Amino acid sequence: MDSIRDAINNGASGEQLAAIPLPGTYRAAVIEKQDEAMFAGVATRDKDPRKSIKLREVPVPELAPDEAVVAVMASSINFNTVWSAIFEPISTFGSLARFARESSWAKRHDLPYHVVGSDGSGVVLRVGSAVRNWKPGDRVTIHCNHVDDQDPSAHDDSMLGANQRIWGYETNFGGLADLTVVKANQLMPKPAHLSWEEAAVNALCNSTSYRMLVSQNGARMKQGDVVLIWGATGGIGAYAVQYVLNGGGIPVGVVSSPDKARILREMGCEAVIDRSKGNYKFWNEDDTHNESEWRRFGGDIRALVGEDPDIVFEHPGRSTFGASMYVVKKGGTVVTCAATSGFMLEFDNRFFWMRLKRLVGSHFANYREAYEANRLIAKGMIDPVISQTFPLSQAGEAAWQVHRNLHEGKIGVLCLAENEGEGVTDHELRAKVGETRLRRFRR
Repeated sequence: MDSIRDAINNGASGEQLAAIPLPGTYRAAVIEKQDEAMFAGVATRDKDPRKSIKLREVPVPELAPDEAVVAVMASSINFNTVWSAIFEPISTFGSLARFARESSWAKRHDLPYHVVGSDGSGVVLRVGSAVRNWKPGDRVTIHCNHVDDQDPSAHDDSMLGANQRIWGYETNFGGLADLTVVKANQLMPKPAHLSWEEAAVNALCNSTSYRMLVSQNGARMKQGDVVLIWGATGGIGAYAVQYVLNGGGIPVGVVSSPDKARILREMGCEAVIDRSKGNYKFWNEDDTHNESEWRRFGGDIRALVGEDPDIVFEHPGRSTFGASMYVVKKGGTVVTCAATSGFMLEFDNRFFWMRLKRLVGSHFANYREAYEANRLIAKGMIDPVISQTFPLSQAGEAAWQVHRNLHEGKIGVLCLAENEGEGVTDHELRAKVGETRLRRFRR
């Protein structure tokens, strides 16, 4: 791997990279099947990814005809890596076992270890015999939609594919490693003005936000829409704020501290709600909803922008969902992609059906949506929201920080890249975008 890293850093051609032998093994952040029960009886908050994520040398898998081997220069932490690491709500080893029943190539994924990670930037080293659009030497980012393009159910919207999976969560050989094996239709051009770690943090969260707000598969935001964004400086929320501002909407960002409120205002989001000051109690002590707090929250939104939200960008889940369904305006849309505070959601259906509201479920993005979202990054119209970077050896610590919500934006992980700031090839665009924007979330 050292020779591959050195060749990439020295600007080796694709032919030169293809001539370097692949190693037999590579470094990877893994969880192990033998640890599935290690957190039995432990409260969710106290489950510690630092105990379950381990750095191991693992064998390089055989390459299928429609796949590529990528040298991973950097990756990032998403909530699904946390879920894998705490074996909650399910152990991902069950997903790998089910996947293995589909084909001989799928059997490679059912192993006693799981290489986690659903983001990555790097350089193509090998391509399978059926790959047409990519070659060794290409600098790429990787999106996480793993889908069988021979399945007719995937051809209108691949996220509806019968066997659609999330790479590095429901498949093996994820991005928190020095190498990865991915389907060729997961590859996208690396934004040239970004470093490896800046390019690595975008694909999952940026594409998710694009589908939720911009795509015809999501909320179909239009100019002038008021959009309430929970966790507006978090991994997906910070991209959502940018899409609303770019699209002529009016973002109302909800955050949990004055420091996060400051970041929002620096981004151009004028309407900010600091939950630490509002101290909203959406749930009573007897685990029932507090409708009066919903009304107070809605009043605070109207005091900022003069009307109820057209769209609510929902992802916390149980803690906020009832309030989201209440405050969105008559005929408005709640679009949801996650439930980080709990998956069993409750809301008052009277305010849903009688006010003709819409609820849209959204999950990552299809290849077209991911490619369009990446194009906006590459043009400098959407910025990465990276706040800090860890080495691969500290992937467990990085996941723990995400689990405990100790971060803003996204946490990057250096894999083959040894130093931050490497990998920039378009210095002119970088200067035009400016370090202030690119480093807004940096600690």
